[in-house]
Amino acid sequence: MGAGRVGVTLAEALEERGHSLAIIDSNPEAFRRLKPDFSGRRVTGLGFDRDALVQAGIDEAYAFAAVSNGDNSNILAARVVRETFGVDNVVARIYDAGRAEMYTRLGIPTVATVRWTADQMLRRLLPAGEMTEFTDSSGKVALVEMMFHEAWIGTPYARVEEVSGARVGFLTRWGQGELLRPGAVVQENDIVHVLCPPDRANLVQRTLAAPPAKEEA
Repeated sequence: MGAGRVGVTLAEALEERGHSLAIIDSNPEAFRRLKPDFSGRRVTGLGFDRDALVQAGIDEAYAFAAVSNGDNSNILAARVVRETFGVDNVVARIYDAGRAEMYTRLGIPTVATVRWTADQMLRRLLPAGEMTEFTDSSGKVALVEMMFHEAWIGTPYARVEEVSGARVGFLTRWGQGELLRPGAVVQENDIVHVLCPPDRANLVQRTLAAPPAKEEA
């Protein structure tokens, strides 16, 4: 949502990576910023309008980015997409850093403009296999950024490692990197950076993106 410089940068970067996508803007002239060979859908409308979202293919969407120039429009669109259409991977750009933190605490990932880059937005939108931060020279071990389903909150990280088969390299908690401490448990909005074989990254992410299975008594 939003065909400004941020939206166009994201759209073209995603298309270059082989993803299909749609871009929504209330001003049809905004689409002129796109490259002539852009093959994604162009939808004229409001990003929080259900008809516009359906036309854009929201029912099939893996992720949604709200990057218009209005905080209220972005957060409204993000909530509609998550709560009405059930899209889990949603991120909103918020100009007010204070409000951005508040919405993040409410479970809607946000990026404040003062620390925005297209790379940060992409890392929140793409599957785990495309979020690799490091791969060793043999290609057998990768460091990959992961996010949790809310049902993992309170789970010991030792259990996370046991269930996922990955090893926790470090955490990002409220924007700060932290080494894993003995007895640490998953907290709300934790981002975990795990070590695993590259070909298992998507499996690990699917495991962490779903509620954990209940332990047998």
